[in-house]
Amino acid sequence: MNQDFLSVRELTEQDIHPIIEYWLSSDSVFFLGMGVELNKIPDRNQWKKMLTKQLNTPIGQKESYCIIWLVNKEAVGHSNVSKIIFGEEAYMHLHLWNAKARKKGYGTELVKMTLPYFFQNLKLKRLFCEPYALNLSPNKTLEKVGFKLVKNYVTTPGWLNFEQPVNRWMLELEEHNLNSKASGSA
Repeated sequence: MNQDFLSVRELTEQDIHPIIEYWLSSDSVFFLGMGVELNKIPDRNQWKKMLTKQLNTPIGQKESYCIIWLVNKEAVGHSNVSKIIFGEEAYMHLHLWNAKARKKGYGTELVKMTLPYFFQNLKLKRLFCEPYALNLSPNKTLEKVGFKLVKNYVTTPGWLNFEQPVNRWMLELEEHNLNSKASGSA
């Protein structure tokens, strides 16, 4: 990882196709491990319509807001938030599209780089993430980044998911600011 250059940026029109391909071409076992209900995945046209709407909606009115993750200037994944209450809170999702980019420690660093976009641009006071409790990678990443485990419970955490045990993680703005200052990234 030391030789790789990690960066993040907001979603652009050029990212729509790779996101759609991720959702329509990834292995079903991978998605089940993330807690995704396969028959809920939208088709190509539905994805394009949703992502285009996201791009064209003013920041204060967005239902979803997406940050693209890059390794050596190549898009390898994204993080988006949904359930946005502008100025208050949102729920974060983590997706590494490229299997070669997984299990290398990139996720932790990319999440750290993504958080300022969510907190600053959406004026958030708190950020939640509810990964499938049986999917260890995002749970470890959230803990490393400074999220606090709030509770474990059974729910259907998002519109693409099946009912499952989830861990609800939370990061408050004040804690994020302290972590950023401590790591020198503020």
